[in-house]
Amino acid sequence: MATMNFRKGKSREDPDINLIPFIDVLLVILIFLMVTTTYSKFTALQVTLPTADAEKALERPTEINVAIDRQGRYAVNNVAISYHDVAGLAEELKSAASAAGKGAGGKEPVLILNADALATHQMVINVMEAARIAGLAQLTFAAQTSTKK
Repeated sequence: MATMNFRKGKSREDPDINLIPFIDVLLVILIFLMVTTTYSKFTALQVTLPTADAEKALERPTEINVAIDRQGRYAVNNVAISYHDVAGLAEELKSAASAAGKGAGGKEPVLILNADALATHQMVINVMEAARIAGLAQLTFAAQTSTKK
């Protein structure tokens, strides 16, 4: 059996798939999906902060002010101290708490930490550890409000 070859002398070409129309259709679908998609913002935690309608306290608690400057010097109630270790700071805080406790009717004083913005993190941690050793559970940090907006 002989096959008939109508194309004498011509080699057979491989068929090509034209990808241009396919890419055009995909781009139109992509644009359609981008336009019709709704983006919603998801937050990890939805927190409703409490509001305070309490009156101002009639009595201010006794305060112990601890200041730390950028060179690492400490001051308790505006008196510079020479201690730089946690044990010395704890002893100084204990004596300041006992002096402050006598005049306030036995209420526990509040430790207010005034640290310079350039003070190291370790200096602040030393004061917090000394307050824990001295038995001062009420600790707060002082900050100034920014005037830039």
